Amino acid sequence: QVQLVESGGDLVQPGGSLRLSCAASGFTFSNYAMNWHRQAPGKERELVASITSAGGITSYKDSVKGRFTISRDNAKNTVYLQMNSLKPSDTAVYYCNARRVPVNYWGQGTQVTVSS
Repeated sequence: QVQLVESGGDLVQPGGSLRLSCAASGFTFSNYAMNWHRQAPGKERELVASITSAGGITSYKDSVKGRFTISRDNAKNTVYLQMNSLKPSDTAVYYCNARRVPVNYWGQGTQVTVSS
């Protein structure tokens, strides 16, 4: 069956870094665009970063540009989100999403907490 398993979430101090990973299985990973979304308490889920199926094009939410980097390894069926210069406002559950219209697959999420 389809699985997206996120890992790497943690408690980190402001200014710190984390690398999230999302391991995919059960579908042809290289055919899907991959996205990272996040949802903070009391807020709607928002798109943070996207990468095309071959990895040639990336896009980011304005507030994370220059701090976050999305990448993928199609040989390992894994997508990553490198997060640097973290801020308390980055605190949220981060979700991995595989998309090939009209199909959407979601992971269970990983908690990122930025606090001193």
